[in-house]
Amino acid sequence: MAPVKAYELRAKDKTELTKQLEDLKQELATLKVQKIASGATSKSTKLREVRKSIARVNTVISQSQRAHLKLFYKGKKFKPLDLRPKKTRAIRRRLTKSEAGARTLRAKKRAAHFPLRRYAVKA
Repeated sequence: MAPVKAYELRAKDKTELTKQLEDLKQELATLKVQKIASGATSKSTKLREVRKSIARVNTVISQSQRAHLKLFYKGKKFKPLDLRPKKTRAIRRRLTKSEAGARTLRAKKRAAHFPLRRYAVKA
């Protein structure tokens, strides 16, 4: 069996991917048994190929799940932690633009009642 290509896997739906994953795992198990039984070195490359194919299938499954979850949570107020932007800890804890620009009621009244005075300076 030739190694599976990720772009081919992306075209498949979840049921097909899980079926292929089961087939690959079954193939891996038979290859391991053959390796122990015969001790042939030709199986070692095939083993590696099948392991990598299993990893590719698992990767495509998880990527498609994340894509669906991102669509589901788009526009919602709260998102799971792994779907939020990572950034840095300091940036995540920083005040938002609206929070930083917010003024207290007292500050608003003071600005309204006592505006900054402008003077014309003679040069």
